[in-house]
Amino acid sequence: MSTLRTVRGMRDLLGKEAQTFTSVIAKAQATALLFGFQEVFTPHVESLDLLSAKSGDEIRQRMFIFEDLGGRKVALRPEFTASIARLATSALRTEPKPLKLFSAGTVYRYDEPQRGRYREFWQSNFELIGTDKPEADTEILLITNKLMQTINLQGYVFKIGHVGIIKGILSQDGVDEKTQNAILQRMDKKEYDLALKLVESEKCKNTLQRLIDIKGENWRDTIEQVNALVAEYEKAKAAAENLTEILNLVTASTDISLIVEPAFARGLEYYTGVIFEVYIPQLEIALGGGGRYDRLIEAFGGEPTPAVGCAHGIDRIAIALQTQNASDLSDTAKKFVVIPITESVKVDALKLTQSLRNHGYFAEFELMGRKMGKSLEDADKRGLDYAVIVGERELREGNVVIKDLKKREQTTLSISELFEQIKKMACE
Repeated sequence: MSTLRTVRGMRDLLGKEAQTFTSVIAKAQATALLFGFQEVFTPHVESLDLLSAKSGDEIRQRMFIFEDLGGRKVALRPEFTASIARLATSALRTEPKPLKLFSAGTVYRYDEPQRGRYREFWQSNFELIGTDKPEADTEILLITNKLMQTINLQGYVFKIGHVGIIKGILSQDGVDEKTQNAILQRMDKKEYDLALKLVESEKCKNTLQRLIDIKGENWRDTIEQVNALVAEYEKAKAAAENLTEILNLVTASTDISLIVEPAFARGLEYYTGVIFEVYIPQLEIALGGGGRYDRLIEAFGGEPTPAVGCAHGIDRIAIALQTQNASDLSDTAKKFVVIPITESVKVDALKLTQSLRNHGYFAEFELMGRKMGKSLEDADKRGLDYAVIVGERELREGNVVIKDLKKREQTTLSISELFEQIKKMACE
C-alpha cells in the first residue's frame, strides 16, 4: 500500500466537495458578470518584493518563499490584491477607469492547519480600482451580499468598520505609522490589552478603549456614539462621516444584516478606509472580507490610485454550506446512463448517448462491459436518475427502455419520441 500523502495543510477535493467548490466559483463568476467585472488570471508565483511590500508582518511571516534557479527570491501568492495592483500599474495602466477585475483560484499561507484554515486555500476576489467614491465601497459590499444570496447561505452577518477612525485617533496623538501597524495587528487578533500598551498617551489610550466598547446592529446609533467620541479628532471624524455615507447607500439599496464595529481591524497594512468581514455567527470564522486601499498601487510605482476590494474564502463557504446541510450545489438536471445489452447494439447505444449530450443532458455510457443488473446497481449507487437500456429487439422496433432508478419503474419509448418524453421527465 502506498504511503504517499498530501503535503501538510494541502488537500484533495473529491466528489461532492469538488462539485461544491466548482459551483461556488461558477456563482462568483456569474456575480462578476452581473456587476460588470472582467475576469483576469495572474501567476501563482510572484516576486517576493511585490508580495511583501504592504502585506503586513503576519502574512510576510507565513509566505511560502523560495529562490528560483536564477537566484531570484519569489513566493507563492498569499492573496490576489498585490498581483492585481501590479496589473494596474503595468498591462492595465492606460485602461479607462474604474478597473473592475475578478479572479478565482488558490492562494497559500503557512498557517497552522485547522478547520477552515489550510495552507492552500481557494478564494474569489473582486477589485475596483480608480475611484474613491463611497459608491465604489458600496459596490464591493453589494457584490459580497449578492454572492452570499446566490449561494443561498443563511444567517450571514456583515461586520463593518473604518480603519481611518483608529488611524485618525492615533495619528493626531503623534503615533508613528510603524507603531500604528503594530497596534492594528494586535487589534485584529483582539489582543486589545497588548495593543493599548503600545500607546503612550493616556488620552489616546482612553479614547481607543472607549472605541473598543462601541458596537451595535443599529448602525445609526453606533455612528452617533462614534461621532461623539471623535469630535476632537478631525481625521477620525471624516472617516466616520465616510462610513456613514457608505452605510446609507448600502442599507438603502438592499436588505443586509450588519454590525458596526469601529475598533474592528484587519491584518493587512494597506487598508486606508472602510473594512468589512462577512461571517455566520455559529461558525466564528470569516467567510470573506475586504476594504479600501488607496495607497497600495502608488507603493508599486503607479500613479496615486484609489481602490477597494474583497475576497471570499471558498473553503469556508463550503464548510458553512455543509453546516447548513446545503453543500450539494451541483446541477439539478436529470442524469442518464445508456446501457447496451449486447455487443451488436453498442454503436447505436453510443450514438444515443451522444444525442443526449448534444441535447444538453448529462449522459454516461456503460464503459465497463458489465451485465445490465450490475450496470443498474452502479448507476443507482452513484445517484443517476434514469437508465436508457438499448436491446436488439427494441432497437429493431425503433424503441428503447427507460428505467426510473428512483421510482424503480420502466417504460418502453419510441426513439423518435424519446427527447420529447425526456423533456417532460426533466421537469418532474
